[in-house]
Amino acid sequence: MKGRCMKCKTDRDMKDTKEVIMKNGMKAMKGKCATCGTSMFKIIGKA
Repeated sequence: MKGRCMKCKTDRDMKDTKEVIMKNGMKAMKGKCATCGTSMFKIIGKA
């Protein structure tokens, strides 16, 4: 899964990804940047 890393300021691969469902019912992926280790979050869409 790719996402935008705010620390690297570029699109990076996520490692240790986990699918979560937010309070509003939308799906998202949560993980860490493969390069710098910063937490990443990507909204996928409706559940």
